[in-house]
Amino acid sequence: MSETSDPCDLPTDRQRGSNFGWSLGLVLRRWHEYVEEALKDLPHGSRGYHILAVVVHEEVPTQAALATRLVIDRSVLTYVIDDLENAGLIERRLDPRDRRARRIVATERGRQALAEAERRVAHAEDHVLGGLPEEQRGVFRDFAERAAEAIHAAAPGMDPCAAVTSVLPPMEQSAP
Repeated sequence: MSETSDPCDLPTDRQRGSNFGWSLGLVLRRWHEYVEEALKDLPHGSRGYHILAVVVHEEVPTQAALATRLVIDRSVLTYVIDDLENAGLIERRLDPRDRRARRIVATERGRQALAEAERRVAHAEDHVLGGLPEEQRGVFRDFAERAAEAIHAAAPGMDPCAAVTSVLPPMEQSAP
């Protein structure tokens, strides 16, 4: 360890980046485990959460724009939206500018559910990042988001859900 005894300092005999992929995979696996547990009452867990978050926090999207934004196959998105709608969390509305399009809008119940889900996700993420000092957790999140945004801009068709399942153990991949 360095003289500063910063837990994020690497021993001098370890090369930086030598375990980067393993580290990201382990963080992602643990995030997925904790967040799916935190969101077990939300239709489709983290996928439903991400859809609800975009609907609440970003410009009210059309269903097609939502599929593009979250890189979710449109046929899969339809089923998730159906379940979120059946749970009373969102509703489809005709787009006044294009009657063929549907806008996805959060209901008041959906906004409340998202606020509670965001609280639980933040708690789960703090637990996942518990090995970092609290002030470094925000920095880690910020850097991860910046890197993800840059990757998404460079490869907008990459399915983030496929990326998650590709690092999960085989047993979890086949779970419903």
